[in-house]
Amino acid sequence: MPVAVDGAPRAPEAAVLARIAALTDELNRHSHAYHVLDAPTIPDDEYDRLFAELQALEAAWPQAVSNDSPTHRVGGAPIPEFKQVTHTVPMLSLNNGFSPEDVDHFDRRVREGLGADAVPVTYTAELKYDGLAISLRYEHGVFVQAATRGDGATGEDVTTNIRTVRNIPLRLHGASPPAVLEVRGEVLMVKAEFAALNARQRQAGLREFVNPRNAAAGSLRQLDSRITASRKLRFYSYGIGALEGATMPESHAGLLDWFASLGLPVSNERALVQGAAGLLAYFERVAQRRAQLPYDIDGVVYKVDRLQDQRQLGFVARAPRFAMAHKFPAEEALTEVRDIGVQVGRTGAITPVARLAPVFVGGVTVENATLHNEGEVRRKDIRIGDTVIVRRAGDVIPEVVAYVAERRPDDAREFVMPTSCPVCGSAIVRLEDEAVARCSGGWTHCSAQKKGGLMHFVSRRAIDVEGLGDQLIEQLVDRGLVDTAADLYALDAARLQVLERMAAKSAQNVIAALDKSKDTTLARFIYALGIRNVGESTAKALARHFGNLDALLHAAAFEGGLQLLEVDDVGPIVARSISEFLTDAVNLDLVARLRAVLRWTEGEHVMTRPAGVFAGKTLVITGTLPTMSREAAAALIEAAGGKVSGSVSKKTAIVVAGADAGSKLAKAQELNLTIVDEAGLLALLAPAPL
Repeated sequence: MPVAVDGAPRAPEAAVLARIAALTDELNRHSHAYHVLDAPTIPDDEYDRLFAELQALEAAWPQAVSNDSPTHRVGGAPIPEFKQVTHTVPMLSLNNGFSPEDVDHFDRRVREGLGADAVPVTYTAELKYDGLAISLRYEHGVFVQAATRGDGATGEDVTTNIRTVRNIPLRLHGASPPAVLEVRGEVLMVKAEFAALNARQRQAGLREFVNPRNAAAGSLRQLDSRITASRKLRFYSYGIGALEGATMPESHAGLLDWFASLGLPVSNERALVQGAAGLLAYFERVAQRRAQLPYDIDGVVYKVDRLQDQRQLGFVARAPRFAMAHKFPAEEALTEVRDIGVQVGRTGAITPVARLAPVFVGGVTVENATLHNEGEVRRKDIRIGDTVIVRRAGDVIPEVVAYVAERRPDDAREFVMPTSCPVCGSAIVRLEDEAVARCSGGWTHCSAQKKGGLMHFVSRRAIDVEGLGDQLIEQLVDRGLVDTAADLYALDAARLQVLERMAAKSAQNVIAALDKSKDTTLARFIYALGIRNVGESTAKALARHFGNLDALLHAAAFEGGLQLLEVDDVGPIVARSISEFLTDAVNLDLVARLRAVLRWTEGEHVMTRPAGVFAGKTLVITGTLPTMSREAAAALIEAAGGKVSGSVSKKTAIVVAGADAGSKLAKAQELNLTIVDEAGLLALLAPAPL
């Protein structure tokens, strides 16, 4: 604490008082928006940064701490519509850590507090769910009340809505339940249900939720419990409040095992570990599996396992000394939109892109983020000059989630879609039935479309030319060495060697890869052409149905492509795209030149699929399968006579779901379709016993 010359505490300067007051006011506003209104205004890491700054100022100037400081409370006040509940035992928060050094410091403080400096401490390590904290009260084994965390001392009574969460038991298991048990845990929404909910919101013209945590909180605070029931929430236990009429287990791990025996849901992702090294190893394991989990987490939680040790360590003002939340690098961050430009895709799609002040998010520095299309820019009301929330999770392209209204400057400017392509100058057009505007120049005039088309042509699932990457294609087009995909096969090593970072050996490798790619399949060739609306599944369906290229070309040219509608997975829009592409003189010239170079086995025009267990059936593969790629699974299905589609509909026979399945799984559940995992798929493919 700063002191004067005579040793008395020195009064804080006006600037310090002003900053403390400003931080207190801002944090309370954000806390209210997050905990009460379910409408977060800034990312969690920005809140944590502001909170840490206020904590540091208050530690230096304790006489300046106000009664409404957010450091004295855990969440926000209950909303008026719900009856208030006073927690028997306060629901406290956890101190956060962000680095290995923070974990080392936590472990050292625990060992010092226990007087066990040289002995590794046993911890329970668990997931840190990104949901809404809830306390459940059971009396003599019967569920009687549920309350939100609120401000830690008083929460909101959400008993009626919690009864709709189906994995919460209304009566505990066992013959001798405790007289009173308050269970602390988290209510959350899984990713698949979140995607399905937002799809329903879009269809109804309603506001979409920002993230699953926001959706779970909004669902639980509905005054109409029927709305809550429709949203398929889940609950996981992780702690205890009051307990009467039963003996407390000796360890936290034992407590969770006891919860499970009572029928309370607990996570199977927890582990007992030793010391800081064990904590960090658990953190790394979870970080690698994070994307495959069915729900969102924003870190892990470490707790001293022995409950007697927890009691010895005790609490600080707002958090226990025996526990810590180790957070992942932020997947959301605040930054400024310096400009909004556009980029041109391989099909001519014009995508608005936010040019950002560089910000570190999701493990990388982000300077550009997609805004998807002009309609999305208008819906989110993103303007040049705005402070925005940017999200990047895993390898997902960074996107702008929302703007921060209270930080919008007076001179913020709206985005204006250009009327001509920034690459080739051709007119930008938007068809009435499409959300996306497009450059009308086509690949023959627009180098951006040309490059995108070539990148698609050589990609792994298309013609698969190993070593011919994006940067090399950029140079080939910019130097005029390649104009179409057919020109790739006229290249030689000498011409490649003039390019940057292309030595003799590398050039020879590219030529060898091009030569190897000449042996392909009709389905890969159709897909590689980059016809709009024709993905892998449709390309395979076309190849299977027509058997050879001439039959496909004839169908595309005959009666406006009417015969194409006979193909499974082809509707009027897709048929029109195929017909327009394969009757264009420039495209037909490209097809002829490629046909002279590439080789594939052709068959007769057939109307039936091969016989097999999946004959006549359409399957969808979604999520990550444990031991095989989607391509391998699709090959097995097609060999058994089935068709693999990219979308779920009433015509879908079976959905094969892996980890992190998303909206396709949710739609399959809504339609009550047959859903199997990888093991179930293999069981269906297994020959029947003799």
